Amino acid sequence: MTSALKKYLSSYANVAPLVVFRIGFGLMMFASIIRFWSKGWIEKLYIDPQYHFSYYGFEWVKPLGGFTYLLFVICAIAAFCIAIGYKYRWMVAAFFLSFTYIELMDKTTYLNHYYFISVLSFIMIFLPANAAFSVDSVFKGKSYKTIPKWTIDSIKLMLGVVYFYAGIAKLNSDWLLRAMPLKIWLPSKYSLPFIGENLMQQEWFHYAMSWGGMLYDVSIPFLLLYRKTRWFAFAMVVFFHVFTRVLFPIGMFPYIMIVSTLIFFDAGFHNRIIAGLKKVLSFQKKPNIQEKYLYKFQKPALLVLSIFFVVQLVFPFRYLLYPGELFWTEEGYRLSWRVMLMEKQGHTTFKIVDGKTGQFKYVDNSQFLTTFQEKQMSFQPDFILEFAHFLGDYYRENENFQEVQVYADSYVALNGRLSQQFIDPTIDLYKERESFKHKHWILPFNDEIKGL
Repeated sequence: MTSALKKYLSSYANVAPLVVFRIGFGLMMFASIIRFWSKGWIEKLYIDPQYHFSYYGFEWVKPLGGFTYLLFVICAIAAFCIAIGYKYRWMVAAFFLSFTYIELMDKTTYLNHYYFISVLSFIMIFLPANAAFSVDSVFKGKSYKTIPKWTIDSIKLMLGVVYFYAGIAKLNSDWLLRAMPLKIWLPSKYSLPFIGENLMQQEWFHYAMSWGGMLYDVSIPFLLLYRKTRWFAFAMVVFFHVFTRVLFPIGMFPYIMIVSTLIFFDAGFHNRIIAGLKKVLSFQKKPNIQEKYLYKFQKPALLVLSIFFVVQLVFPFRYLLYPGELFWTEEGYRLSWRVMLMEKQGHTTFKIVDGKTGQFKYVDNSQFLTTFQEKQMSFQPDFILEFAHFLGDYYRENENFQEVQVYADSYVALNGRLSQQFIDPTIDLYKERESFKHKHWILPFNDEIKGL
């Protein structure tokens, strides 16, 4: 076992797949940031709101006012430099830090897609993706034919984790036996040409999409790994992501996944892409081509990545430590590759009480939150608790409430079920503190969802 591992870690592979991945990743990220800016989302999501929801432990990460634009400029420049391979290590680290900071500024905007970009850019810090066909290789006068094989496989492993975990997360009774939430979402696509008024309205199609989506996610990493099924698998990847892009507003993510899965192809495929690019982008100065890239700090890098992947494999199962239904409490839901599994609607209002005088007021949430923030807050317990504390502080400082108490009246509907009361209305949320412990004030779910 040990000798096999040593043999694997000392094996080399053609650098081309990692080079093409670097170029594709950098260009897609650059385009994503330009798109985000052009749609006015920086102002709408990070500048205009007067309040921002924080991740537990990252309350210090806040939008930077007008300097938030500068943060996006840094992120865009870093992405472009990754694509061309200029100051690669510094640029990919700058991209990881700036992108992750943006992601942490307001958890209202959380998407699995953004988390995926952060973890992928973190892995890339340790990969010699500038070893060939890069500005760095031209300046250094050195280019390499081969790199350690594990550097390419680490990207494949991360992609495999994302797909496989998204697949096993669909092994639940709501997804497979009730076709939820697709049974809610697909009929609303009646305006789609050709299929909107017929196929999208058929119940059998909702079940076919549910089962097909699950089977696709759990099998696609293995079909991509196997040479004989690779082209079939890639065709599935393109069809699946283009189709989901038509159905749902998920931005650049489908294209990022399509480009990323190219790394499963053999070096010959990637060398042809690089040869095509060289016809357009030829450097006057030709670097000296050497056979092997010698990784100077391989042991520390492998140690960090090993710990990282162990966390990636274990962390999605942390929900098992909490009582209650995961989809209801959402304790351990985020950062676990659970993609589009729920349709949740909520309505939450707050009553602020001065325990000393008995005076009370009901809160108009829209006074403090945008429509998007209020929607997200209305059915997620950690949002409700955080906003309750914000309100308590606000009324203590601005309305002279002396013994502040905050109560929530909250109702939530999950995956087509009737709405039910969500938060214990007798609990003073201002006395509750955010932590990794179970939130005892979430009322029990009046149904059962079986599965993972």
